[in-house]
Amino acid sequence: MKLILLSTAEFFVEEDKIINALFDEGLDLLHLRKPQTEPVYSERLLTLLPPECHSRIVVHEHFYLKEEFNLRGIHLSAAHPEPPSGFHGQISRSVHSLDELKNAREGMDYVFLSPIFDSISYPDRHAGYTSQQLYDAARAGLIDRKVMAAGGISSETLPLLSDYGFGGAVVSGDLWHRFNIHSGLDYKEVIAHFRKLRKAAG
Repeated sequence: MKLILLSTAEFFVEEDKIINALFDEGLDLLHLRKPQTEPVYSERLLTLLPPECHSRIVVHEHFYLKEEFNLRGIHLSAAHPEPPSGFHGQISRSVHSLDELKNAREGMDYVFLSPIFDSISYPDRHAGYTSQQLYDAARAGLIDRKVMAAGGISSETLPLLSDYGFGGAVVSGDLWHRFNIHSGLDYKEVIAHFRKLRKAAG
């Protein structure tokens, strides 16, 4: 199962080192999502990462970075619902209901579906689907290898996803909560936990 990491919303000092180390450990894709930030900071982060990592990075805002740094692709959302005019390349999208998923798959390389489980970062955000709804969606061909599970993904919930038919999982809070982005320097726990996630993902 593919593992995708969603970046923190904020930039922090050790970020490039952690991302590079996670790629070395087998991270499939990084989704660079820095809402309401100046693009120059994303440029700086990308400059700090080895060029060979760029083909495994998808950008959520500032879509011009895709061409400037030869990134994997762009990710659409409610805030940025359309690709740039004439865009050619990989496109993914976030959706938040099974009905929305039906209409969003066309033309997408893959889709994030959330929230699959109760959120780790936001206690008031709960799973949006029952197990039966997910099984039914898989049997109907709605959930397949092009659909990535997001929301509440952890080493405990990851093993459930292959039964539902998902092609991958989007990790965020379960990993980033193991590092203090404001004062942390030692990120060994992040790397150790990522290894657990990779094992859980199979």
